Amino acid sequence: MKKTNIKKTVKQYLLITVGAAIYAAGISLFLDPNNLAPGGVTGIAIIVNYLTKLPTGTLVLCMNIPLMIIGVWKFGLRFFFSTIYATLLSSALINVFLRWGPLTEELILAGAAGGAMMAFGMALVFKGGATTGGTDIIVRIIKLKFKHVRTGKLFLITDAFVILAAAIVFKDIDIALYAAVSTVVSSIVFDIALYGSDSARLTYIITDKEEQIAARLLDLDLGVTYLQGTGAYTNDSRRVIMCAVRKQLLPQVQDIAMEEDPFVFLIVTSANEIFGEGFKNIDSERL
Repeated sequence: MKKTNIKKTVKQYLLITVGAAIYAAGISLFLDPNNLAPGGVTGIAIIVNYLTKLPTGTLVLCMNIPLMIIGVWKFGLRFFFSTIYATLLSSALINVFLRWGPLTEELILAGAAGGAMMAFGMALVFKGGATTGGTDIIVRIIKLKFKHVRTGKLFLITDAFVILAAAIVFKDIDIALYAAVSTVVSSIVFDIALYGSDSARLTYIITDKEEQIAARLLDLDLGVTYLQGTGAYTNDSRRVIMCAVRKQLLPQVQDIAMEEDPFVFLIVTSANEIFGEGFKNIDSERL
């Protein structure tokens, strides 16, 4: 393995490790001890923990095992090696950090702090090229069949069901509402931590490896469009990849292109505004 690849792998797993630790701390120090179930597999685990007293981290791991098996079947091993590591580490740390929680019993503070830490940790894990498992995998599988459905809406639907279940199990509407606050805070912090500002780049990739590069860009949950081009000198027809990407993800796009084709021709331009999934909502801009 080349030194550059080793350095990249070490950086990747360092991000995943730090992210998993922050994610686990948010759950164990703020959410779980206060019975705040913010949605997803974590929220389900907190509810089951309340009913059975089984460790939350262990429940998260057990629920993720079948999901990861399905994920490997659907998406392959390459992406899920890092996801398995992130899931195992975060599940173990949830149990470890539970010894020191809760740091506050003020539910609004616990919900906001826990949601923010979960989101920031998850964003670091995403930047490391992994996920924390759970509904991330479910949403990716649903998106394979229903590509037109927005990712944010799918997460919102799954989280709403978990929060409703928490209200029923805990028999406390206040607990459910504070969990909803945590979910909203988590969504906002996640977008800021992962995507930053709205500034984006439009990339054109000219290469003989367009299918390999496009597949890896799709793994990043980026939209990819093929344009038909013809070389003026050779008169050869080929597909040109067009991809709109937030500037924070641009280095990853460049790395992918160079790894697949050292002779790639890459054009990057600024995009003032981009509307659609992952960017601005065109309906909100009309208001």
